[in-house]
Parts: sequence; C-alpha cells; structure tokens
Amino acid sequence: MKTEQTTEEKFTNIQVIRHTHVCQKLQISSAKLFDLIAKGLFPKPFSIVPGGRAVGWLEHDIDQWVLKRKAISSSKAVDYVGADHG
Repeated sequence: MKTEQTTEEKFTNIQVIRHTHVCQKLQISSAKLFDLIAKGLFPKPFSIVPGGRAVGWLEHDIDQWVLKRKAISSSKAVDYVGADHG
C-alpha cells in the first residue's frame, strides 16, 4: 500500500543541477544544450539566487524530459518497425 508523503518528505530530495552537470547527465556538449534551449526543445534554466547570474535546473525536470524523449523515441521506433518498407 502506498502512503502519502508529507510536504517535508517531498522536498528532501530536490536537487538543483548546473549547466555542466546537465551536459554530463545527457552526454551532450554545452553548445548542443544551448541550441536545444534556444530552439525551445529543452527547459530553460531558472535563476538560483535572485539578481544573481547562477542558473540551474531541477534534476527532476531533467529526468522527466529524458523520460518524455524516450517515450517519443520508443513510439517512433514502433511505428518504424510496423511500417511497410518494401
């Protein structure tokens, strides 16, 4: 049986990750990450400190983006396998 998490429990695993870590996690270059953001294909970072220059992403948001990409990729693979190529 699944129990509801308290508000405190929900926020104990929040992780802000910076640009370099996002690139490492996705195994893409910094230029590619900037390109994806500019094209609206990747979430924009948020300011970590008001008025500061440091930006980051919630790791959960990055993980959700990866899972969404996998789902899209998987559905296209199924379409491709099921298509008549002959």
